[in-house]
Amino acid sequence: MMDNIGLYALLSTLVVSLLSFVGAFLFFIKTKVLKQILPLLICFSIGALLGNAFFHLVPESYFHLPSVYLTSWLILAGFLLFFIIDQVLHIHTDTESHTHPKSHTSGIKPYGYLSLYADGIHNFTDGILIGAAWMVMPELGLATTLAIIMHEIPQEVSDIGILIRAGFSKRKALLFNFGIACAAILGTALTLWLGHRIGHLSTYILPVAAGGFIYLAAGSLLPEILKETAKRNLLLHLIVILAGLGLMYYLSLHSGHHH
Repeated sequence: MMDNIGLYALLSTLVVSLLSFVGAFLFFIKTKVLKQILPLLICFSIGALLGNAFFHLVPESYFHLPSVYLTSWLILAGFLLFFIIDQVLHIHTDTESHTHPKSHTSGIKPYGYLSLYADGIHNFTDGILIGAAWMVMPELGLATTLAIIMHEIPQEVSDIGILIRAGFSKRKALLFNFGIACAAILGTALTLWLGHRIGHLSTYILPVAAGGFIYLAAGSLLPEILKETAKRNLLLHLIVILAGLGLMYYLSLHSGHHH
């Protein structure tokens, strides 16, 4: 029975990981049109990232962790961790551009890699949650998988938009995004291997991921959008950000991890 549960858990996580290819529909949009909608995708991503952090990850963290102060420190630790990663990436990018001015990596903005790191942590956490839920009972595993699928579809489209905006080619954006999505499989495999003991790890990873998402949205993506914002599109950008927030709020009401 346990072997079957493990198989179902891994298959569930594989399905979630394959959702990373949902963003491939952007490939069929003309480059000129894509340049026009990319700022809107980034705006939606800002709302989705902040909404996921404040409506989902932060409440779940405060709900499950024993100390509100510990939770706050872990959120701040995630924020500072991604600040440090961002600074290191900036230093590395500047060094590359001076040492190898024709390097193929020099045209990629650091927030593209930062997005991959943040999404990797989130996917790893999802994998832990899926594995732990299937180990409790099959019905709970299926419910958790469906909840994460509802959350991941709009997120994956936004992720592809971020990577393309950061300078990745469409093909590389899709492949890198899928590679990061496979972190969920690693999370599930580790959970099944180590058993129930690792289930508690997810509660400590959640606030760190929340801090990372907040930094990515406010510290990296928002400044990019400010460059694009003018009087004529200010309201549109705000509406799209609110749409991302609204969607994450709606999903948090119907697909939380309170189980």
